[in-house]
Amino acid sequence: MILRQEKERGFAALITAIILSLILIIVTVTLNRSGFFARSAILEAEYKEMSVALAEACVDIAMLHMATTPGYTVVIPIVENINSRTCTIESITGYTIQTSADTQGSMTKLEVELNSDLSVLSWEEVVAF
Repeated sequence: MILRQEKERGFAALITAIILSLILIIVTVTLNRSGFFARSAILEAEYKEMSVALAEACVDIAMLHMATTPGYTVVIPIVENINSRTCTIESITGYTIQTSADTQGSMTKLEVELNSDLSVLSWEEVVAF
């Protein structure tokens, strides 16, 4: 009789240990995945920030060309190299500048409208499809 009760206690301890181990494994895997996805989101935000900065740099270059060369227009896209990265001046028509930049798949397209004295009227990101 005493031997049977000890076997039942051992079985209960074994099942409890297995259940606790499974719960700990599930919690560990869940936390690991959330950390992985958070890191990925932060990296995507960094790439977007870099592409915005590149597109803005191209706007500045285009404004410089417009200031130094009256009537400057761009019909064919011009690729500019900035610190081993590239951005593109898509077009300059009248006083409207369109630029784009792509960093690791994160795309930014900007459209800037200027006054005749090259002051900014509007500066917006255009949704790229």
